[in-house]
Amino acid sequence: MSVESTPQLLTFDISAQAENPTQTRVSTRGFEFVVDEPDSLGGTDVGPNPVEYLLGALAGCLNVTAHVVAREMDLDVSNLEISIEGDLDPAKFMGKNDDGRAGFREIRVDVEADVDASDETIRTWLSAVETRCPVSDNLTGDTPIALSFTFR
Repeated sequence: MSVESTPQLLTFDISAQAENPTQTRVSTRGFEFVVDEPDSLGGTDVGPNPVEYLLGALAGCLNVTAHVVAREMDLDVSNLEISIEGDLDPAKFMGKNDDGRAGFREIRVDVEADVDASDETIRTWLSAVETRCPVSDNLTGDTPIALSFTFR
């Protein structure tokens, strides 16, 4: 008989308050940040917009994961730089088209770093980073969202 251990789950949470139709104040663990749209999309441009935060979250997660995996592989990684861009068509979001996706059609990630290792070792490292990054996993996999509303 084998005993299976229950995975230990960590729960992360935020709370958010609409400041106006385009601006949201988000709080988590004693931190606050503002999400807003640029002037060109009707916002007040006091903070990055939601999809910019998404790309930033991916960069931050790739950075942390890259360093965790490098430490495990005994790799010395320095001068790590991550550039990310994504293309989306705002037509569905704006209610002008029901076809296609509301989100990014493609996200392109460019990683530059100083790593003293063979090409094969670097490919192994990057593959592990890609598969172990929680944000990347959420973007490429199906993550259920349980959305509920409370009417007042």
